[in-house]
Amino acid sequence: MENLISLVNKIQRACTALGDHGEASALPTLWDSLPAIAVVGGQSSGKSSVLESVVGKDFLPRGSGIVTRRPLVLQLHKSDEGSREYAEFLHLPRKRFTDFAAVRKEIQDETDRETGRTKQISSVPIHLSIYSPNVVNLTLIDLPGLTKVAVEGQPDSIVQDIENMVRSYIEKPNCIILAISPANQDLATSDAIKISREVDPTGERTLGVLTKIDLMDKGTDAVDILEGKAYRLKFPWVGVVNRSQADINKNVDMIAARRREREYFANSPEYKHLAHRMGSEHLAKMLSKHLETVIKSRIPGIQSLINKTIIELESELSRLGKPIAADAGGKLYTIMEICRLFDQIYKEHLDGVRPGGEKIYNVFDNQLPAALKRLQFDKQLSMENIRKLIAEADGYQPHLIAPEQGYRRLIESSLITIRGPAEAAVDAVHALLKELVHKAISETPELKQYPALRVEVGNAAIESLDKMKEESRKATLKLVDMECSYLTVDFFRKLPQDVDKGGNPTHSIFDRYNDSYLRRIGTTVLSYVNMVCATLRNSIPKSIVYCQVREAKRSLLDHFFTELGKMEQKYLSSLLNEDPAVMERRAALAKRLELYRSAQAEIDTVAWSK
Repeated sequence: MENLISLVNKIQRACTALGDHGEASALPTLWDSLPAIAVVGGQSSGKSSVLESVVGKDFLPRGSGIVTRRPLVLQLHKSDEGSREYAEFLHLPRKRFTDFAAVRKEIQDETDRETGRTKQISSVPIHLSIYSPNVVNLTLIDLPGLTKVAVEGQPDSIVQDIENMVRSYIEKPNCIILAISPANQDLATSDAIKISREVDPTGERTLGVLTKIDLMDKGTDAVDILEGKAYRLKFPWVGVVNRSQADINKNVDMIAARRREREYFANSPEYKHLAHRMGSEHLAKMLSKHLETVIKSRIPGIQSLINKTIIELESELSRLGKPIAADAGGKLYTIMEICRLFDQIYKEHLDGVRPGGEKIYNVFDNQLPAALKRLQFDKQLSMENIRKLIAEADGYQPHLIAPEQGYRRLIESSLITIRGPAEAAVDAVHALLKELVHKAISETPELKQYPALRVEVGNAAIESLDKMKEESRKATLKLVDMECSYLTVDFFRKLPQDVDKGGNPTHSIFDRYNDSYLRRIGTTVLSYVNMVCATLRNSIPKSIVYCQVREAKRSLLDHFFTELGKMEQKYLSSLLNEDPAVMERRAALAKRLELYRSAQAEIDTVAWSK
């Protein structure tokens, strides 16, 4: 059982060293789950004297006003009989104090280091360990004394600040409240009882200590309180008789003071029947036993909390990503790896492993055919336009057989309109490829980690796509221009050869351009143009895929990789600059994870007795 208090002591020290002292923060706290005894009392309630009696040493700062301005985690370790007494502070791990007056001074100095030489308070605890054969294994947290007025040099909020700090400790369900009340004041006005009643109305977690019993008015006693009649708690009240101010001034030995305390209770008619459970020695043993019992009952829950929190912390650290390498080679490797992951995700979108690539097929299967279909060629093949182009093609002589130049001009002016849908298909695929870049960036966790690299990769990818789009536009429009440049002769040779279609020399030139004749020309041209549209409907997607989609899969970041090799370390470092909030969060999580793993290791080394 002795191991249990020692175990919690170690975990508490680790908590403070690694920044966890139960404060409200965005990080999980282990401190709150550890059973602890918080010492609560008003100023001048005898709180310091009780603690010094338990330890058997003068070591706490004394004076008027608020002396305790930071929580003091006092860890007592019982050492072998005859061994030397000494104290150690967590913030001075290699220094042993054998002079307890120096301990008092260090508490004052360390308080000032945290709060400045003001009268302010701080919630960051001081850890003091005392090793002595004259103590029991015990941990107590001494809190600032509750007060009703601010003294000179203190802010008006100090009264509320102290109460808030005390509450932050004693509200925790794992906190045991040691409520110190002076017997020479009405218990109803006791600061300690008032605040403990609010947070622990049933008295399940409160241990009552009555001080200054020897200073009560003659004819009065504290029997009703000590017997639990005046104010009942789950555990019996303990009365103590501390040294008087005169004894303190004379440096009366603590051993002698304890002996005098025992004699007082044993020889007082009012308290004789209670003497077996009175005094600071009994209080120390009772607290030690009670703390051990509470710790033992809480250990399974603490183990479960530690294991669960370790998994949560590891998971969040994994989401935040690894910290950055220090050297140029490491930085370059990190950037290349992140780019490779991004590139892989991008390819998965195009290949259908992830959604998005199917929209490109939709351009070829729906948008392009619909755009081609909307080209009704009404303007090019209107009767007026056919008559005009045919007449212009004849020049000063009428055509003899067929208006070939007229046909060519009609076909070319119709085919040229296909450039619009062709360019629109190039643009539509380009927009989708850009959209997938943004999608792949958002799905690459490492790029979220480094905003500067995210911008560079995004810009480099879009720049590549822009170049590919330009190449694709040229290649695709060439397909259309090729169709304009060379007509398929077989199509016209297979047409029925009708004398009327080619014109009749016996007719006058004016009869050649009758509506029926012009309509036949329009129908022939439209048939040819539709045939070309059907061909281009298949070849335009091939051109776009070859120039844009295939190239995006093959060489999206090639130019960026080439440029990376030329970059100076300073610029590489700037690419890996993280959001400061992320860096702070990772560091805080790593520190907190270290605490939980340390606690897990400590618990694993203790063999539990039933």
